[in-house]
Amino acid sequence: MRPEVGEELVGAYLKVIEGCDVVSYNARPPGGGIQGLEELDVVGLRFRDNTAFLCEVTTHIGGLLYKDNRTTVDRIKAKHARQKKYARRELKSFGTKCFQFWSPNVPKGYITRNLAELEPGLELVINGEYARRVGQLREVARARKNNEGNDAFRLLQILEHLRYD
Repeated sequence: MRPEVGEELVGAYLKVIEGCDVVSYNARPPGGGIQGLEELDVVGLRFRDNTAFLCEVTTHIGGLLYKDNRTTVDRIKAKHARQKKYARRELKSFGTKCFQFWSPNVPKGYITRNLAELEPGLELVINGEYARRVGQLREVARARKNNEGNDAFRLLQILEHLRYD
């Protein structure tokens, strides 16, 4: 299955900024069945220091919301639980595991408050932090011309190298 553009943007960040050697999209636990449906949006592996990045990505441009505020927080909690389960089972050899939730537009209030209170270990890359990281990607895109093999990053490169003459 082809990754969504928001997932590709996160994958570009993992590859270009974090230096991941491998980035996988829509990773499914082996074995199939119901458990095999519990995919992880983006997984990045950096071998030089045995670090794994497990990222859930929700690109709701109009603001993150599933049905209502409580349902939204519960779904993100469930996604984080799947990340941890996958890491325990499939990434035992990686000493460092970074669990992240990426979303460009999360309404401030109930959702941000409750996400911030989740157990330590889930890094929230939302709102301003999301924008900051995309800004980092844009800076690198401005400096590089080589194709990194990621469509979202290539689009940033094109936009950063436009000529208006």
